[in-house]
Amino acid sequence: MTSAERWLTYLAVSSSVVLVGLSLGVSLPLVSLRLEAQGYGTFAIGIMAAMPAFGTLIGARLTGLLAARLGGPRSLQLSLLLSAVAVAGLSLVPNYWVWLLLRLLLGSCLTITFVLGESWINQLADERYRGRWVALYGTGFAVSQLLGPLLLALLGTATDAGFWLSAALLVGGIFLLIGRQGAPVVDANAAVGKGLIGFIRAHPALAWAVILFAAFESMVLTLLPVYALQQGYTEALALTIVSVVVIGDACLQLPIGWLADRVSRTRLYAVSGVVLLSTCVAMPMALHSWLLWPLLVLFGASAGGLYTLSLILVGEHFRDTALVRANAFIAMLWGVGALLGPTSTGAASQWLTGHALPWLLALGALWFLWLLKRYPLFAAHSQEAKDGSLA
Repeated sequence: MTSAERWLTYLAVSSSVVLVGLSLGVSLPLVSLRLEAQGYGTFAIGIMAAMPAFGTLIGARLTGLLAARLGGPRSLQLSLLLSAVAVAGLSLVPNYWVWLLLRLLLGSCLTITFVLGESWINQLADERYRGRWVALYGTGFAVSQLLGPLLLALLGTATDAGFWLSAALLVGGIFLLIGRQGAPVVDANAAVGKGLIGFIRAHPALAWAVILFAAFESMVLTLLPVYALQQGYTEALALTIVSVVVIGDACLQLPIGWLADRVSRTRLYAVSGVVLLSTCVAMPMALHSWLLWPLLVLFGASAGGLYTLSLILVGEHFRDTALVRANAFIAMLWGVGALLGPTSTGAASQWLTGHALPWLLALGALWFLWLLKRYPLFAAHSQEAKDGSLA
């Protein structure tokens, strides 16, 4: 594959996954708003929101089986097609219990999409530019999630236009992948999705970084605006706070990727953890001063940097089957973080302290830094991981 073909394939794969982010940004809020308008309580809406995270555990185990039998590109296209069917079904069958199943299907299929898409991107990346290529993808995905709600605001929630646009975006991703090469080759005998505990033991800091980012992402979208309201902000300012965090995540990933190609990635990993810890500790004290706004930018950038650097490090150390397995584990760990983050923070906010969100994230960042210092990222188990026996 020539450099031009590699670059064009990278753009096609990245764009198809970014379209998924845009689709999610439109359809996920629409589901919650529809349920709220129909009189469902927050618990029922929360259960609906959790279904994709449960689907993550299913999708991660199916990824290797599909990729081995159909190949990476066809498996990714199939998962996009089934995702489009699931989103269209939300419009065609407006029933809560059916929606639960459709959201479970959607979570499973999109996990396959993310695992194979991010593995493909990492497989294509030249080591000299890996940081920038992965960061560019991350930036595009973050921006797409930010634009999704804006599109929904233009379309409105009174009709099903948002569902059909989301389905169309997913179908568009299928066409972008036609004829593309260079995807990881998965061994038919590989048990992708199995061996998560071994992966965590071999790479505890990396595993915790993914859990921490997933918890951060889910809490920012669900609990940060509530935290801001409780601290005396208006609803408009609370939503602005969320937007600033997302913008910080999106805009500073490229500089982080650029640095990852020039300095020690392990050291940069540690810097991201220190910045996240510092911003979380400072946030309660800066809530009602101008310092809050630059803190929010750094807060989003440092948390997003943990995930971007995790993908970069995985791509640096794994290939083909082992790379797909590692990304499947990342997807499963993301599901764990997305489930545990909001539930633990919600309980702590109600029973312990109103500042539970920044304090728990600060504890998570501190634990990450301890793991990073205590256990080498890729040392004793490096060769076994590459061979696929551990990861």
